[in-house]
Amino acid sequence: MVKTWRAHLALFLVNTLYGAGHIIAKGVMPVYITPTTFIFFRILGATLLFWIIKLLFLPKEYIAKKDIGLFMLCSLFGVTINQLFFFHGLSLSSSINSGIIMTTNPILVVIIAYFLLKEKVTWIKISGILLGAGGAILLTLAGKTGKGDSTLGDLFLFINAFSYAIYLVIAKPLMQRYSPFTVITYVFTFGLAYMLLFPPTYFETAQVNFSIIPFEIWLKIIYIIVGVTFFTYLLTMYGLKYLSPSTSSAYIYTQPVLVMIFAVLFSAIGLSEDYTQTITLEKVVYMSMIFIGVWITSYFSRNNVK
Repeated sequence: MVKTWRAHLALFLVNTLYGAGHIIAKGVMPVYITPTTFIFFRILGATLLFWIIKLLFLPKEYIAKKDIGLFMLCSLFGVTINQLFFFHGLSLSSSINSGIIMTTNPILVVIIAYFLLKEKVTWIKISGILLGAGGAILLTLAGKTGKGDSTLGDLFLFINAFSYAIYLVIAKPLMQRYSPFTVITYVFTFGLAYMLLFPPTYFETAQVNFSIIPFEIWLKIIYIIVGVTFFTYLLTMYGLKYLSPSTSSAYIYTQPVLVMIFAVLFSAIGLSEDYTQTITLEKVVYMSMIFIGVWITSYFSRNNVK
């Protein structure tokens, strides 16, 4: 029971870090670095951190040869494809479209887990997912920016959601055999190898003028590498060890709420523009739908209620 609640806390912290990241990382792309270069920095930095901690502080744990293929698949879908399509999709499409498409992830996880892991699908779980999805979509619509659409960008964002859904499902068996730290270390190692084989990584990184990047932008980049990459992926693996993929993915619905909270908090301390006037009773209702949906999904999944 204690480990289960810790897993829930870990997943909530993941989305808290993501929520803050949406505000903190604003202005980094494409002004100073391109999406591909940013992704390369994230994967390289996180991989180095994982290996330093693993080699210096943790007991040795090796992966079996039979699992290398699965690790490579997890890396391909969970790190490389996921991040490349998300950042490039976000740069093409509007924020409202990204928010709506993001909500397909838990539904895709339920479908994929049903076919690959034979995870039980109940009407109560489906109702919780749909309630959370409805709240997230309505909250996104209520906070729309009105900026341009892009069919290609929307397609990229859907590929990102589908790719991450596959990752959450296929990584579950590895969590039964290895520690979360071992899993995520090797997943990122293969992800770094994929990025090094991706030609635009070299071309775009070589064009970056590092001398004009301000210190505050470097701090934002470091936060994204350490907070929104290193800790989020590690905590996700920890949560996935004790919870089902569908429960883990349901926490994504909390991100629009957390982004709004951090926007208000950061404006109060002068780190961002003032968004206080955007908080309305309508949005509070949508936030409640999201939290109730996540609670239904997690509670009844944990207690196996039909």
